[in-house]
Amino acid sequence: MIKVLISDDLSEQGVEVFRKTSGIEVDVKVGLKPDELKTIIKNYHGLVVRSATKVTKEIIEAAEQLRVVGRAGSGTDNIDKEAATKKGIVVMNTPGGNTV
Repeated sequence: MIKVLISDDLSEQGVEVFRKTSGIEVDVKVGLKPDELKTIIKNYHGLVVRSATKVTKEIIEAAEQLRVVGRAGSGTDNIDKEAATKKGIVVMNTPGGNTV
C-alpha cells in the first residue's frame, strides 16, 4: 500500500483522485507545524503540498520512505530540491492543475 499525505488545502476533487486509486491510502492533515510534519513524514511514500507547507532539508532527511513530493500548482520554491535529489525523491508540480 502506498501512503500519501496531503498537507495543504486541496480541492475535494483532487483528494478523491487519490482515494479512488487502488493501492493508495491518503491522509489529509492540513496545518501541520514543521516539527509535526517532520515526525510523521517517515510513514509516507508521497507528499502533496501547495504553498503553505515548506518541505525543508530537515523534513526530507526525516523521510524514510518518501519517493515523491508533488506541488499542486506552479513552482517548487517551497521544496528543498537539492536535499530531495540527494535522497532520490522526485519533485514535481502541476502548473495547470489549479486552473480547472
